[in-house]
Amino acid sequence: MNQNLENRPTEKPEPLLKIEHLKKYFPIKGGGYFTGPKKVVKAVDDVSFEIYRGETLGLVGESGCGKSTLGRNILRLQEPTDGKVFFEKQNILEYSHTEMRRLRKQMQIIYQDPFSSLNPRFTVGEIIGEMYDIHKIANGEEKEKKVKEMIELVGLDPSRYHSYPHEFSGGQRQRVGIARALALNPEFVVADEPVSALDVSVQSQVINLLMKLKEELGLTMLFIAHGLNVVRHISDRVGVMYLGKIVEISETDNIFDNPAHPYTAALLSTVPEADPRLKKERIVLKGEVPSPANPPSGCHFRTRCPLATERCAIEEPELLEVRDKHFAACHYPLEKGQTLKQAIASKEKSREALTI
Repeated sequence: MNQNLENRPTEKPEPLLKIEHLKKYFPIKGGGYFTGPKKVVKAVDDVSFEIYRGETLGLVGESGCGKSTLGRNILRLQEPTDGKVFFEKQNILEYSHTEMRRLRKQMQIIYQDPFSSLNPRFTVGEIIGEMYDIHKIANGEEKEKKVKEMIELVGLDPSRYHSYPHEFSGGQRQRVGIARALALNPEFVVADEPVSALDVSVQSQVINLLMKLKEELGLTMLFIAHGLNVVRHISDRVGVMYLGKIVEISETDNIFDNPAHPYTAALLSTVPEADPRLKKERIVLKGEVPSPANPPSGCHFRTRCPLATERCAIEEPELLEVRDKHFAACHYPLEKGQTLKQAIASKEKSREALTI
């Protein structure tokens, strides 16, 4: 082999999906002469990131941080307020309704609730087969054959073709939802908390199914979840959201072993250890999550952050690379190997030195 080719650096892969400065603001009713200007809820607030072909990006954060809204805006199930969404280098926010309908074959969603997302009046065959009808891909015996193949692909018995959703358990219903999402062989899938409504014993089965299908079908996925352990199991990279913003994003091991943002470190401290002999010191954040209608100035996390200074109230931190392939939006990111408790102690020590 040519020595020059061996030593040549590997080119960075092109992202399948690229999000630039995406915003979704919901107006609050009110406003006027006596009540002042109308306010907005900043559900997604200037978010930018990339998802590479074949990878799973996990997205975590507390309830109400904007995870699901972000996923729906990417697919244009809700129209963003501003920003750009590039899919295979094309800004799909400029697409017409007809163009988006054609694109739906390549971008699909797995919904959170397997009970409300399936039409109770339709059989499983009709629910999955509807995808082929809408896009005029197959009908008759050919459609039935394809539907049964999808049913079998997600681990169900094809003989359940004529069964209704109420005849299935929660985990089986979610498998039907997965089959529907994958029926058209999409390139990109948003999995919107697909296991949060399921029993713990069933969650691992569905996660393992998604991982198997990702490898077999070459899927690219945005996996939204609350459970950090679930995200670690399935994700190649992890993004952390807080109050409508991405505050940290990196490869999964970097996030879990060496978090850079204080918020991420606090979240990880709540994850229970499998070994009861291991004692983890939980970090309890002060205060409550601020309202997205009236977020704090500067860094949105500063009102709860134990490392916050006056700078944090004035200057909003950018999402910058603090280590190799590790990005965080924090003026005082944790050093590699440093815990949040150690960072707090270091801050107190520096403060004491200044007062002497």
